Amino acid sequence: MSSRMNVWRVILPGLVSLSLIAAISCGGEKQETAVPPAAEKIAHVDTLHGDIRVDEYYWLRDKEDTNVIAYLEAENEYLEKVMAHTEEFQEEMYQELLSRIKETDINVPYRLGDYYYYSRTEEGKDYPIYCRKKGSLEAEEEIYLDQNVLAEGYEYLDIGRMKVSPNQKLLAYTIDTTGFENFTLFVKDLESGDLYPDIIKDCGYSLEWANDNQTLFYTIRDEANRPFKLFRHELGTQQEDDPLVYHETDDMYWMGIGKTKDDEYLVMGTGTRGTDEYHFLDADNPAGEFKIVHPRTRGLEYSVDHHKGKFYIVTNDEATNFKLMMAPVDDPGKDNWKEVIPHREDVKLDYIDVFENHMVVWERAEGLRQVQIRNFESGENHFIEFPEPVYSVSPGTNPEFKSKLLRLDYVSLVTPQSVYDYDMNTRDMELKKQREVLGGYDKTQYASERVFATGHDGVKIPISMMYKKDNFKKDGSNPMYFYVYGAYGASMDPWFSSSRLSLLDRGFAFCIAHVRGGGEMGREWYDSGKKLNKLNTFRDVISCAEYLVQENYTSSEKLVLVGGSAGGTTVGAAMNMRPDLFEVVIAHVPFVDIINTLMDPSIPLTTIEWEELGDPHDPEYYQYMLEYSPYDNVEAGEYPAMLVTTGLNDPRVAFWEPAKWVARMRQMKSDDNPLLLKTNMGSGHMGASGRYEALRELAFEYVFILDHFGIDS
Repeated sequence: MSSRMNVWRVILPGLVSLSLIAAISCGGEKQETAVPPAAEKIAHVDTLHGDIRVDEYYWLRDKEDTNVIAYLEAENEYLEKVMAHTEEFQEEMYQELLSRIKETDINVPYRLGDYYYYSRTEEGKDYPIYCRKKGSLEAEEEIYLDQNVLAEGYEYLDIGRMKVSPNQKLLAYTIDTTGFENFTLFVKDLESGDLYPDIIKDCGYSLEWANDNQTLFYTIRDEANRPFKLFRHELGTQQEDDPLVYHETDDMYWMGIGKTKDDEYLVMGTGTRGTDEYHFLDADNPAGEFKIVHPRTRGLEYSVDHHKGKFYIVTNDEATNFKLMMAPVDDPGKDNWKEVIPHREDVKLDYIDVFENHMVVWERAEGLRQVQIRNFESGENHFIEFPEPVYSVSPGTNPEFKSKLLRLDYVSLVTPQSVYDYDMNTRDMELKKQREVLGGYDKTQYASERVFATGHDGVKIPISMMYKKDNFKKDGSNPMYFYVYGAYGASMDPWFSSSRLSLLDRGFAFCIAHVRGGGEMGREWYDSGKKLNKLNTFRDVISCAEYLVQENYTSSEKLVLVGGSAGGTTVGAAMNMRPDLFEVVIAHVPFVDIINTLMDPSIPLTTIEWEELGDPHDPEYYQYMLEYSPYDNVEAGEYPAMLVTTGLNDPRVAFWEPAKWVARMRQMKSDDNPLLLKTNMGSGHMGASGRYEALRELAFEYVFILDHFGIDS
């Protein structure tokens, strides 16, 4: 037996096992009350900067320890018992969510050369089927990859990347069957349907074809899951013979490989948060040497695309909100950069997309995405107009360089996902498809708002909101599903969800708080919510929650705080600061054990995270993190009802972070509110890979929330 006592013997002092339950009388009927598991406490002592920290649940890090697995399974068993009375409601909710989805459906095809590519789904099948037609949409369908077939025999299967060769005769694709994001690369002959014998293991996400249709570039990862080496593979050779093209030795830098839109150059990128470096190679000469665009300079960010002998470079060089520069291919260093679009204080330049005759500039102003079209020949530029005041727009699939059409994905809180083709010459917008919501969705029954809360330091924080008009009273009586993220400069633009209607139709409102740390309001919005400004993120959440309560959109007794991953940090820190402000908290794969994780560079993402939150080996950052790290700030007292999820194979936020957090809260909490930990024992950071199981997970979350508010149908 392990020196660590078997977990089944220490569920609770004086109890024999987890299966021991108490019977209580409720409404005249006998009802079982499950006993929560209590993880064994074993002191693990760390001393840093003269500060002694004791971590009683450090032992939960080892998933090879049978006691760790037993504890996670005990938590899952406890969750099932606590929620057993809702099983029928869970099934009803699942069927309700499913009833709005068109199970047999097809995506809008996009053209690449002689082929039209698309994916489709079939009722009862978890995964997409990838297809194409040659010449026209009336041609015979060719299924080039069926993920359902690939997934046979696996609990989990994710396709990392798919790349069709330039001559469209071969398909390179990678699959992961664990959720650990460790991929195996295969090559398929699209004419015969046969797989090549070439199998490349332990790949990262990144791969690209050279123009000879025989050479592939791919990355592999180190022990911390960092893509750090780029290899070149010629079809018909063995992986162990593949030449090493580049080795990124700085453990704070990640790397990837891609190609310019005109297919002229392979582009290898290396970088960490806040610093980039790019190298390029003639895609017709894959055995050649990569050349550098501009050497890495700390704090200098840039990205590269190519058009007719010139590189177009989006950079933050003396430009907080970024600007666009141009440089000759034969000498593209920063000394030769010439300004194309200057820096603007009120507009953030996100990125560009280059076509033969047009450049598409993706920008952000006043928190909203805008799209600028620039004509290379005429020099004219214009902006695309959109029909709603609050919306989200992103690039669709636009693989063709020689095209005047721009594929756009458009959505708002009330408008389902819509695919448009925009003619960049005539400025005509054609709706190709709007996702169908079965069951008679009428957008006029719902309203959306954009309001602003005032932060602790006077900053105005945008909040996007949606509710059903007939169900909303603005008297504090409506429950609110309050979603937050606030990290990495990521913008949480408004999006539509047919599943969300199950809450709105039951009287809930939904909102997204665009707190600092995100990128909605420009680069300074991000910078003011990272490193030694990170507390602004959590204080913004509190300010937004207080605003929603003060303005009677909801009440603290009806407020449901939701976030995941880095948004789990936001949720955990805000809850610790103001547990009285939230009634329910949902934390998906939450990054909560900040200091322990960032002290260990062997953990995936740790070194790159130093550029986001800082390095706790530095006393200043250590003391600052101690102010907000959710795991380190669990105190005795009352907490909201909580559902915490994780995946055993998660390479981004290790399963033990949520597990330790829940274990410590079980020890410290003094209330009777439910605290549930749900561990998916066969997946990773993204949850279930199949669409039906993912829908069941969402149904469970909704029922957990509704059950807490006494809504049982």
